[in-house]
Amino acid sequence: MTGWAAVAIVAIVVWGIVQLSRNRHGVHRNEKPERNGVENRQWDDPAARREIEELHERIKVLERIATEGNSLDAAETKRISAEIEALRDKQAD
Repeated sequence: MTGWAAVAIVAIVVWGIVQLSRNRHGVHRNEKPERNGVENRQWDDPAARREIEELHERIKVLERIATEGNSLDAAETKRISAEIEALRDKQAD
């Protein structure tokens, strides 16, 4: 048996094992596999949808806070605020 014949036989055996494994786990060609037996579907529960929408809004607010806090305008605002507070402290003395 030549080297190429051995490679071909090994490739065919590996291909067969992969096909058996895919069939055993329910993965078929041109179909998305199920994840843990749960199909990909949208939530039909209104409470879950509402909670997800609220979480999206919270994420938007957190993203805005994170980005605004690191901008040049925010740094300038913090610097001016610190100067004002320093002047108030001096005036109180």
